[in-house]
Amino acid sequence: MMSREPLKVAVRTAKKTRDAARGALLWGYEQRLGRAVKAHGKMPRHLGLILDGNRRFARATGLQREMGHSFGADKAHEVLQWCLELGIPAVTIWVLSTDNTSRDPEELAHILRLLEREARNLATDPRIHANRVQVRAIGQHRDFPPNVLQALQDLEQKTAHYDGMRLNIAVGYGGREEIVDAVRAYLQGQAAAGTPLAQVAQTLRPEDISAHLYTAGVPDPDFIIRTSGEIRLSGFMLWQSVYSEYYFCDVYWPGFRRVDFLRALRDFQGRDRRFGK
Repeated sequence: MMSREPLKVAVRTAKKTRDAARGALLWGYEQRLGRAVKAHGKMPRHLGLILDGNRRFARATGLQREMGHSFGADKAHEVLQWCLELGIPAVTIWVLSTDNTSRDPEELAHILRLLEREARNLATDPRIHANRVQVRAIGQHRDFPPNVLQALQDLEQKTAHYDGMRLNIAVGYGGREEIVDAVRAYLQGQAAAGTPLAQVAQTLRPEDISAHLYTAGVPDPDFIIRTSGEIRLSGFMLWQSVYSEYYFCDVYWPGFRRVDFLRALRDFQGRDRRFGK
């Protein structure tokens, strides 16, 4: 009987050739797309990223659940580089929501360990210091372990004086909680100044709330990308996103490619922002 091995070798060789050709075509397309996006020049002043799909990525690829979060953390570093290369002035990445803090304790512990590790990595990352990136952790962190809190505080302190990109890491973050915290901070300030409650209610303006949000001092996000195919904001920047443009990408966050990022930006560049008019 004739050996089937030569046929198997031929099939493997053809597959490798086909995959290489596809890779070359994708690379060429990505390069052209990158040049077109840069040539257009219009970039978001503040980009919001909802990093969704880590667990589903792990499930789809046969990995342990925790590995999805690990791959997601690596992807966040990669996307930060893309943003730096394009000169995007402000980026907010949503890493952990207030809803997520009620997940399985083992999974949450893994996420918090990753958060501590990545905070310490960013504090010594040459890109952060060379590009003078100011990093802030936004959200409610009071119940985080002391080691995680210390890592986040060290990162903020080491970059507080920088005047480059503003990078907000939203952890323990919820949009409703942010608005409540902003209103509370405003009322506490007014009470400390001795302003009567009736006068506070009479003179309250949207600007008073904006000034006490976690993102105070940073322009509202003009473009928000969410991965994983979910078409909702889930509470991300409820106050600030009133005039944001949205882009929903089907790929899970760990699988988010540079070509996906460039396609999103090209879509943004083609929109006519009318601010409700």
